Amino acid sequence: MKRTVFLALVAASLALPALSAHAALRVFACEPEWAALAQELGGNLVEASSATTALQDPHRIQARPSLIARARNADLVACTGAELEIGWLPMLLQQAGNAKVQPGQPGHFAAADYVRKLEVPQRLDRSEGDVHADGNPHIQTDPRNIAKVAAALSARLRQLDPAHASEYARREADFSQRWQQAIDRWTAQAAPLKGAPVVSQHKAFAYLYDWLGLREIAVLEPKPGVEPTVSHLQAVLATLKATPARMTLYAAYQDPRPAEWLNRNAGVAAVKLPFTVGGTDGARDLFGLFDDTIARLLAAGVGK
Repeated sequence: MKRTVFLALVAASLALPALSAHAALRVFACEPEWAALAQELGGNLVEASSATTALQDPHRIQARPSLIARARNADLVACTGAELEIGWLPMLLQQAGNAKVQPGQPGHFAAADYVRKLEVPQRLDRSEGDVHADGNPHIQTDPRNIAKVAAALSARLRQLDPAHASEYARREADFSQRWQQAIDRWTAQAAPLKGAPVVSQHKAFAYLYDWLGLREIAVLEPKPGVEPTVSHLQAVLATLKATPARMTLYAAYQDPRPAEWLNRNAGVAAVKLPFTVGGTDGARDLFGLFDDTIARLLAAGVGK
C-alpha cells in the first residue's frame, strides 16, 4: 500500500512540469480589440483579458489593484501604444513589478509600432489638448491595421511560447485569410460612403476615414479631449451651413449629447459606432466590430 502511494506521488510530481509547460499564455491587453486578437491567434494556448471595456475611455483609466494583479501575473502585455495609455499604464506596470512585461522586453507589445500613424503633429503643444507625439493612436478603426498587427502579435506569441510555434503560425494563416476576405467584403459594401462629409465628436476615426475615404469637415471637441463648448458648437453650425455633413460619429464610450445637439440644430444624423469589440451588441468579436460599423454608417444614409 505504501509503495503504491509513493509511486503515485512520484508520478504526480513528474507530471507537474508537463502540466506547467501547457499552461495558457496569460495576455493582459489594454483594450478589447487586442484581447480579441490575441484570442483569435492563440486559441486555447492563450488566456486573454482586457484592462478596459468598450464603454470606457482608454485615455483615462485608474490603475486599480485588480489590474495591477493581472499585470503582475501576465506573460504578455499587449497595448495600443502611441501614448494612448500614457496616463495610466506606466504607473500600473511600475506597481505590478513584473520585469518581463516592461517596455523593451519581449513581454511588452505595442500595436501602433507596426502601422503607419496618421495625424503626427509637426510640433508638440499640450495647450492644444490631448495631442499624441506619435500621432493618432486609434489605429483599430481600420481593419488593414488589424492585419498588420496580427502578423506582429503572432510572431511575438511564437517567441514567448516556441513549443507551440507551429500552432500559432497555423492560426495566424487561418485568421489572415478570413480577415482579408472580410476586408474585401467591407470595402465593397462601403463604396457608397466614399467622399461623404462627416463630423467627428472626437478625433477618434482618422484611420476609418483613411480607409473608407470619408471627409472630416468638423470636430465637436474644440481640442482633442476637451468637452464641446457652446461657442465652439455654434462655430461648427456655421461651418455646416457652408459645407453640410451627412452624420456625426461618436464612439460607444462617449457622451452622445453633443452629437444629439447637432442633430436637433442642424439635422445631422448622430451615429454611434462600436469603436472596439463590445461597443454594441453587434460587435461581439473583431469581425462583428466592422460588420456593425459598416452597417451603421450605411443605415444613416451616407451616399444615398
